[in-house]
Order: sequence, then C-alpha cells, then structure tokens
Amino acid sequence: MDLGRARVPQGEVHVIVERCKECNFCIKYCPAQVLEYSTQTNDKGYHYPVMVADKADGCVYCKFCDLICPELAIYTTPVDGDADAG
Repeated sequence: MDLGRARVPQGEVHVIVERCKECNFCIKYCPAQVLEYSTQTNDKGYHYPVMVADKADGCVYCKFCDLICPELAIYTTPVDGDADAG
C-alpha cells in the first residue's frame, strides 16, 4: 500500500434540527471535533449541532454521529468522489 497516495474521505453533516434533543453525543464523540452547539435553539428549546466555522471541511465521513444519535437527528453523506468511503 502506498500511504503517500492514501487520502482521508470527506463527508457533509446534515442535522434535522427539530429532532435534536441536545444530548451532546455527536459533539462529544466526533473524532474530528468538527461539531459545536448552535447559538440558536429549535422549537423545543434545544441547541442543535453545527459545524465549527474553521473546520467546515473537516468531517472525515466516519458516520459515528449517524450511529450514536438516539434521535436520528444527524447524518452524513459523502462529498463527491467519496461514495465508496465509510
């Protein structure tokens, strides 16, 4: 394997704002640390996750947030060219 040619996959994070109940799992356990709480709240009064401003391209498409969210409020999709990643 030529590690010089290996690349980290990229993902895009999507949040279903109204499903979020601010459990903090996605933010706390993201291995790339690309999520933080929004300053705004959803209709239920919960702060939902958003991408950290200077890490907008930092999602490594591990899909851990997809798996850990008890409300299924967050999911990731591959960025073009990474369809086989994950």
